[in-house]
Amino acid sequence: MAGTLMLAPSLVSAETITLWTLNFSSQAANDAFQKIADDFAAANPGSKVEIVTRGTDDHKTALRVAAGSDKGPDIYFSWAGLGLGGEYIKAGLSLPLDKYYAEYKWDDELIPAALSFSKIYPGGRQGVPSSFKGEAIYYNKALFAKAGITELPKNYDELVADAEKLKAAGIPAITFGGTVNWHVMRLMDVILESKCGAEKHDALMDMKLDWSTEACAVESFAELDKWSKNYILSPFMGIDNAQSFNLFVAGRAAMVLEGDWLVQQLSEAGNLDDYDIFPFPTGTNRLYGFAEYNYVSTKSKNPDLAAKFLDYFISTPVQQEVLGKFSPTSINKNVVYKDLRPLDQKWVDIFNTYSQVYMNGDQAFPLDVTTEYFRVINEVASGNMAPAEAAKQLQTFIGNRG
Repeated sequence: MAGTLMLAPSLVSAETITLWTLNFSSQAANDAFQKIADDFAAANPGSKVEIVTRGTDDHKTALRVAAGSDKGPDIYFSWAGLGLGGEYIKAGLSLPLDKYYAEYKWDDELIPAALSFSKIYPGGRQGVPSSFKGEAIYYNKALFAKAGITELPKNYDELVADAEKLKAAGIPAITFGGTVNWHVMRLMDVILESKCGAEKHDALMDMKLDWSTEACAVESFAELDKWSKNYILSPFMGIDNAQSFNLFVAGRAAMVLEGDWLVQQLSEAGNLDDYDIFPFPTGTNRLYGFAEYNYVSTKSKNPDLAAKFLDYFISTPVQQEVLGKFSPTSINKNVVYKDLRPLDQKWVDIFNTYSQVYMNGDQAFPLDVTTEYFRVINEVASGNMAPAEAAKQLQTFIGNRG
């Protein structure tokens, strides 16, 4: 059962397990993660959890190197889905965890939506959920009021109309950081969901529809071009996501498209009462989001201890204690919510409203297609490529994969 703290006698020895993860944007999240590791070591004499943090792109590079060598972490963080997470599984870096799912009864402990991603790979259960993330529009209430926006947009066309109102008031509608490929990608993802609908969007990401002949795909690139020219705070291709966040809290743009984790960042940077959120109005009744997982590595010399730590990490007492540090919601279905900040409560309400999710493009696509997806998005956003040509080049790349 999750949360059992004492190790079996065979595991109680001077063992260090290494966990590779991201450097969280929130210091509270970094501190909470370290406390989990320290508390686990204190409860299990002789064990130690060493946490190694990196930026997003450096983390991906380190994992690719580990997959091709005989050394690596005991546990590593990655995203769920056939794209990013699937890359390392396909490369043989992830240890199937079926026996640990049975031993610790994780299926009884965790929410089904988050667990579903562990079952999509051939060869057994892969990874354990660490969080389930939603992404939505955060907006500056004062800037919306200044532009005369009195109601939240109910559909994509109304959102574009609001962006036009903001532009007319001299306010950039939204901010992105273009030096990290995945930031602007979010806008393309939500536009695709809006213009193509759920079924066609999924078929495009599954590479079952032709991007060059599917009208909604070309239209989506055209919409991205329109946002880039008219509504995104410029010059966005020269800044990263952290700089984009700083510009948002400085009141330089009215909106950001970010995840539930931003609540904590905003609380540390300013006054939460200045902001509110709404899901991107695609009209499909699906939430933009993704799951994050911790995987036991095939390089681990002590996978039993690694699994024991993950069981501790997802246990009800630990998840209850860190609630709000990583996310306003937990992957543990026994966690009790109380005394939430208003924006955290909004996220809980959003998660309770949506039963279906569409994933970020870099998690839906295989790695090589993701790289091309990034490239054509960046070319369109930079004004260097026509929308129809972007769809054509992406489809040509997909067709040439064999």
